[in-house]
Amino acid sequence: MGTSYTPPTNPDWWREPIERTEITWIVLSFAWCLFMFGWMVSWHWIGNQNMRNEAYKTTPEVYGKKLADQLAKYSVRKDVATGEDVVAPPPGSDVYLAGMQWQWRPILELQKGKSYRLHLSSLDVGHGFSLQPENINFQVYPGYEQVLNLTPNKSGQFSVVCGEYCGGVNAMGHHTMLGRIYVKE
Repeated sequence: MGTSYTPPTNPDWWREPIERTEITWIVLSFAWCLFMFGWMVSWHWIGNQNMRNEAYKTTPEVYGKKLADQLAKYSVRKDVATGEDVVAPPPGSDVYLAGMQWQWRPILELQKGKSYRLHLSSLDVGHGFSLQPENINFQVYPGYEQVLNLTPNKSGQFSVVCGEYCGGVNAMGHHTMLGRIYVKE
C-alpha cells in the first residue's frame, strides 16, 4: 500500500478489505450525519428561533393597492428626517410593508406588547428584510406576500435593512435601502 505521496503499488487497491477501525469510523460518521440531519429538521418545530409565517401569491399591483389603502387609512404624519409617510395601524390589524428599489415603505409606528400581522412583499425585485438590531431575516420577492405574526416586546427605533443584493448591474442605491419601525410604549 502506498502513502498519500506515492501511488499505490497494487492497482486493485480499492478491492482490499477495509480495516476494522476504518469501518468503525465510517459507521460513527454516518450515524452522526443522520443524527444531525434529524436534529436540524426537528429543531425547526421545537426551536424558538423560527418565526411562523404564511405566504400567499399576489401581484405587485394588488399589493401596491393594499399599501396605498393602508397609507390613506392610517397615515399619521410625515417623518421629519426623511419626509416619508408614518403609518400607525391599530393593534391586531394587518400592516403592510413593501420593499422597492431603494427603500422600505412606509415607516411603521407600532405599540409595544400589541400584536400585528405584518405583510411583506416586493414591488420590483427580490429583497432581504432584516430587522436590526433584532435577528429577524426574510427574503421578500415580488409576486409573494409573506405574513408574520409580530408582537414587539421592546420600545425604540428599529431599522429595516435590505440583506440581499438587489438590483444586479443597477445596484447603485442598494446600500441606502433602509426603512424604519418605531415601537412606542
